[in-house]
Amino acid sequence: MIERARQLDAGDPLAEYRERFDVPEGVIYLDGNSLGCLPRATPARLEEVVREEWGRDLIRSWNTAGWIDLPAKVGGKIAPLIGAKPHEVIVADSVSVNLFKLISAALAMRPGRKVVLSEPGNFPTDIYMIEGLEKQGLAERRLSERGKLLEALDEDVALLLLTHAHYKTGELFDMGALTRAAHEAGALVLWDLSHSGGALPVDLNACEADFAVGCGYKYLNGGPGAPAYAFVAERHLADTQQPLSGWMGHAKPFAFSDDYTPAPGIERLLCGTPGILGLSALEVGVDIIAEIGVERLYAKSQKLSEFFRQCLSESGVELELVSPTDPASRGSQLSFRHAEAYAICQALIARGVIGDFRDPDILRFGFAPAYLRFEDMAEAARHLVEVLENGEWQREEFRQRAAVT
Repeated sequence: MIERARQLDAGDPLAEYRERFDVPEGVIYLDGNSLGCLPRATPARLEEVVREEWGRDLIRSWNTAGWIDLPAKVGGKIAPLIGAKPHEVIVADSVSVNLFKLISAALAMRPGRKVVLSEPGNFPTDIYMIEGLEKQGLAERRLSERGKLLEALDEDVALLLLTHAHYKTGELFDMGALTRAAHEAGALVLWDLSHSGGALPVDLNACEADFAVGCGYKYLNGGPGAPAYAFVAERHLADTQQPLSGWMGHAKPFAFSDDYTPAPGIERLLCGTPGILGLSALEVGVDIIAEIGVERLYAKSQKLSEFFRQCLSESGVELELVSPTDPASRGSQLSFRHAEAYAICQALIARGVIGDFRDPDILRFGFAPAYLRFEDMAEAARHLVEVLENGEWQREEFRQRAAVT
């Protein structure tokens, strides 16, 4: 398969972009759906921010370097990647914090309704945020299996909160169909794009989505803990009252008024002072993904994942695939179930093949096509086959659980 992989790489129109990332020698990185690789331009950009904008120009850089506008500027660059208008997206805080803001805002926009509907097994922070509001008496959590969500949409539901691409399996929801169903039931919809934004086509406005949040450090390559982004549909901007009424969300933050007046647009989603280093790093990653284009990235990721499956199939090794078999029905990942998934993952990492494990038994591989090659797929499959066939994963050091899996 290695020769076939090299032929595919030779004809890959995105092959040149690998050089835009710092991929360590000897590493096959299949965890870009958890933390994206470092763009080569990021260290120089951060050096510029630290040495010149911060070090030399100091506080003047809020104006001269445009620091104050960075949340909206970077949000505007993310907007086309998710089918939004530039003035509908802002970069701020974390996914968790933005979920809290928008769940609260949605509940306030649907007086008399308290139910926030989601699915069991959704990414934990999404469910935890509903639970936190429930403990305050502001929300009621309802979890329904994905096949029964339509039945659970009744007159008590204020908000439907779902993750577009499931973090464990990569299975996609039909965003348009579910948004329409929620609206017909009188509910609003909040989409978590953490495992799809920057990796596969998303069109929030075409689906008439109400709200969305997304992650900056996965497919957008903003670095560990990069700031997240939030989307509010234009039609809701005037009515969205988020609960974290910090000074940066004020209409005139430097008027220093004792009374809070929210900014008229998406800036009302801001809370505290934005982290300029994180925003500056994120902007570099966003610029690269925007240059490549999400459609081209997704087309390649489908080819990469199918080639990986082909390599495993031809080896004769059988693993239980828990991701959809149809590449059009999943995000940019493949997940397999195995009772010893953690140890297998650690054995692969020791060989330089970095995927990840999701409790209790999921071995997950992410495909970030901006910097992955078909040769990586062939080699990763070879290593996986060898680890399984020779029992390498049974070594004691591979069974010791680390804090982060």
